[in-house]
Amino acid sequence: MKEEYWEQFMTTGRIADYLSYKAESGSSESRCLEEQKEQAGVRSGESDCFDRMVLSTAPVGEYDRRVVILTKEQGKILHLPGGARRPNSPLVGAVNPFSFGEFTMYEGRSSHTIQSVKITNYFSELREDMIGAYYGFYFLEFANYYTKEQNDEREMLKLLYQTMKALTSPHIPNLLIRRIFELKAFCINGEGPQVFQCVRCQKREGQMVFSAREGGIICQDCREKISDGIPLDNSTLYTMQYIESSTIEKLYTFTVSEAVLETLSRILERYCLLYVDKRFKSLEILETLL
Repeated sequence: MKEEYWEQFMTTGRIADYLSYKAESGSSESRCLEEQKEQAGVRSGESDCFDRMVLSTAPVGEYDRRVVILTKEQGKILHLPGGARRPNSPLVGAVNPFSFGEFTMYEGRSSHTIQSVKITNYFSELREDMIGAYYGFYFLEFANYYTKEQNDEREMLKLLYQTMKALTSPHIPNLLIRRIFELKAFCINGEGPQVFQCVRCQKREGQMVFSAREGGIICQDCREKISDGIPLDNSTLYTMQYIESSTIEKLYTFTVSEAVLETLSRILERYCLLYVDKRFKSLEILETLL
């Protein structure tokens, strides 16, 4: 019954379904997923080939699912596994959001079919952290919105994997993880702001403000007619420069002061409002919980 509640939450994202799962779990630790994997026939193990992640699932009929998977070389692909919601299906635990690993698939006329699965990380820690789970859902929705079919999405896939790992770590605040993810995702998609020189005169030194409308930083000489300028201290500017220039593997290796995080949040809230024309369901729910 506990797994059924979790499956329901993975599909709907509703708070009530998560609470039902927690109530069924009681105060005991969540069971290790190895038992579920063994029953489902899903192989598990370490591998250097972390090449697919489940972005979303939706029920189709009584027993089937519509699954969107992010791949490195082909971008988003659609899978319609027959009977994936049956208790004895070999895919029952492998096609939930967050599932990450190797999916052997072949392409049909309108969708792909999974032949075998080797899950390397379920990110099962998020089962015990409702806030973390909703942050995770938001990152998956964001990636689902930005990624495309038949497109090289290795950087976004790598970003998702490292971001989920950071979510399961107690060392970095979730809000900082969110802002790092958003800024890096914009850069991967070619929409990152200019944070290394004034977008108008290319000046690199001196006091700067950030303008979402202008798409980056503005120096004091050019800010006269800027109405949305957010003053930037050196620490916040350096943080943004580090996020944009750093490799994905080194993104989640630092923390910042509350003041820097507040300024960074103001900047990215405004940037997202201007450049993202979608309201994410998981983010709306998350904001009611914080």
